Amino acid sequence: MNKMSVKDLKDLKGKKVLVRCDFNVPMKDGKITDENRIMGALPTIKYLLDAGAKVTLCSHMGKPHSIFSKEFKLNKKDQKKVDAGETTAEEIKAKALKDEPVKLTLAPVAKRRSALKEGEAVLIENLRFHWEEEKKDEAFCKALAYDAEIYVNDAFGTAHRSHASTAAIVEYGIIKTAVCGFLIEKELSVMADTLENPARPFVAILGGAKVADKLNVINNLLEKCDTLIIGGGMAYTFLKAKGYEVGTSLLDEEKIDYCKEMMAKAKAAGKELLLPVDTVVTSCFPDPIDGEVDAVTVDSDKIPADKMGMDIGEKTRALYASRIQNAKAVIWNGPMGVFENPTLAKGTIAVAQALADVYGKCTTIIGGGDSAAAVQQLGFADKVTHISTGGGASLELFEGKTLPGIACLNDKE
Repeated sequence: MNKMSVKDLKDLKGKKVLVRCDFNVPMKDGKITDENRIMGALPTIKYLLDAGAKVTLCSHMGKPHSIFSKEFKLNKKDQKKVDAGETTAEEIKAKALKDEPVKLTLAPVAKRRSALKEGEAVLIENLRFHWEEEKKDEAFCKALAYDAEIYVNDAFGTAHRSHASTAAIVEYGIIKTAVCGFLIEKELSVMADTLENPARPFVAILGGAKVADKLNVINNLLEKCDTLIIGGGMAYTFLKAKGYEVGTSLLDEEKIDYCKEMMAKAKAAGKELLLPVDTVVTSCFPDPIDGEVDAVTVDSDKIPADKMGMDIGEKTRALYASRIQNAKAVIWNGPMGVFENPTLAKGTIAVAQALADVYGKCTTIIGGGDSAAAVQQLGFADKVTHISTGGGASLELFEGKTLPGIACLNDKE
């Protein structure tokens, strides 16, 4: 995708720049538990500030459903105190930019931008407190743009959303110069380029819960990859389509015929579609999710009627790893089992380990969402080529869809 990026812009000194970031970070008990999205935005923010731009940062946080909520505030500063490190805004100020000779002004409203000096930034409060954001309201777009001369989208996690701050602000012609930040540029250069021109053999791995969630992904990837590996809950619908008993495993009854079609499509195209040959089963879903379970491994065509498939077995792990070992490009979206449980995480760990083993010899891409969380949680984050910051956006890219937040950006000449 031949889109302009911030490095294509000339003479940024004094320019007023609106940057759409993705600061929708996970939090627990008021603490940020994963800073990756904040850290991912830093290269673009630092580049603009170092160049002397006057920067306005904006993002959403959670799903407040257009209602103001303290829970979803980006800036929780009040008149009494600021608990550093407990809010997204403070995290950016205290940690992300702590070693930089720049000032990050925290402000809840856009009008504070007028006081910005060169090399300073202001953060607007949660965009989704306003119903106009998701409804693409033109007046809201104009207020958001204010006097901005340049729009930078660096929020890949929302690039599949057609909202005011992600696309409409450019589509309405309110800001003419629209480019991507370094984070989106990396997402496109690694993921999009791999999908369009992969080194071969090209292996795609899909896991997660339901076939219904990835209908178009399966179909599109079968046309691009050499081997499609299926794991996770969605595998049992494929096994059922083969005529196997799947017990009480997760099953999309309405998608059995679709799975048959995909297996027939793979065979006709000379593609390899791999399903689990053995399965780890339990009597019920673990409760709590990380609690002890009584698990046994059975062949995938011999799942007992009263058992539930929870992970891929040892033989399947070896089979999947063998395909990864011979690959030149791999994309992975969705865990192989209930990775949050130590007993049921072995399949996901095996795939992550196989990717780590080919690090540096093969392009390995984690397509966001649960698979990204699994890789990071299991300690393999530094042994893959790229971990996407957008689960939903990655899936739509894998489907071959056009992402509004990228389509609106200026093309390179």
